[in-house]
Amino acid sequence: MFFLVIQGIIERRYAPVFSISETAKYGDITRGPRVVNKATKAEMKKILKEIQAGKFTQEWVKEHKGGLKNYNKLLKQGEAHQIEKTGAYLRSMMPWMTKKNIKGVQASYS
Repeated sequence: MFFLVIQGIIERRYAPVFSISETAKYGDITRGPRVVNKATKAEMKKILKEIQAGKFTQEWVKEHKGGLKNYNKLLKQGEAHQIEKTGAYLRSMMPWMTKKNIKGVQASYS
């Protein structure tokens, strides 16, 4: 359910061309403001400035040249997170969804 709520928030707010479920829409309009609020928007502005200043690119290039050690460590930590087990279980009950291995990506947003 959490995945559907977040999917609805993201898709409805940032990519309205996607077709989403009524459940996801409901999650967006009833729970979305708790997730996307002034603090979230302020943090997003900070991240945008990091991108515009080239800080993100420099960090990513350094990470890549260094063998992706931190990147791989964070993905591995994400794979062990409970949300990954729950997500896999929920996706298994949704045969209409495209099967893809996202290995730790959901849980990497702590």
